[in-house]
Amino acid sequence: MLIRYGYEMAIVCPTPTPIVCQLDVHPSRAPLVRRETPFTTVPDIEASAYVDAFGNVCRRFVAPAGRLLMSCHGVIEDDGKPDVIVPDAPETPVADLPDECLTYLLGSRYCETDKLSQIAWDLFGQTPTGWARVQAICDIVHAHLTFGYQHARDTRTAYEAYCERIGVCRDFAHLAVAFCRCMNIPARYANGYLGDIDVPPDPSPMDFNAWFEVFLGGRWYTFDARHNTPRVGRILVARGRDAADIPLLNSFGPHRLESFKVLTEELTVDALMADAD
Repeated sequence: MLIRYGYEMAIVCPTPTPIVCQLDVHPSRAPLVRRETPFTTVPDIEASAYVDAFGNVCRRFVAPAGRLLMSCHGVIEDDGKPDVIVPDAPETPVADLPDECLTYLLGSRYCETDKLSQIAWDLFGQTPTGWARVQAICDIVHAHLTFGYQHARDTRTAYEAYCERIGVCRDFAHLAVAFCRCMNIPARYANGYLGDIDVPPDPSPMDFNAWFEVFLGGRWYTFDARHNTPRVGRILVARGRDAADIPLLNSFGPHRLESFKVLTEELTVDALMADAD
């Protein structure tokens, strides 16, 4: 399967402002990119890229005063399969976890394990371990929170989402991540493109989403508490402890987001050839 993806983001800065953005396809998926336009800005500015401590591609530049339009579009190959389900994937005892997993057991900016620990053990302490426990967490979070773009608040934490019972995809992910960590299951936050492929069209599409990954049976698996069903065509952009580690855009000075448009759609081979022409 071929998937066309891309974005256009416009910001307005009152003065020249240093920016770091994380919008590139993750290096783990980059070998499957079949075509991509370069990162483009209007007006044209110089930008450089580096890889952060979590393995994500970051672009840094100084946005000029006024309006800046950023864009990138590409085509990536995907196996067309939904998220993997492995019901017998076991938990790994903390003492046996790889060193790099330990940070994903700790509390973080948006995932307050200290406030949610007792709640988590009350809810999930008697559930079967491993995959079934993580799925039980997804089921509870999916049922507990009401999704709505009007509920978006970029400072909402997992504990606040649990208390308020509302949120957007990042809140679903944060709460599920926090519950997993409370139950000694390494969990990390992820974001990227996710279009309406092999599912009914969303009347209010926004093809940039947050989900999470857990370490079970010696590897990482994808879970999605917001949709709570395997999905096709995820294009990973970034991973971290929570949204604080992987903001789409981090400005070192004031800015205003004017617009953000995202495209993710399945592309036929004929359409790809037509685009090439």
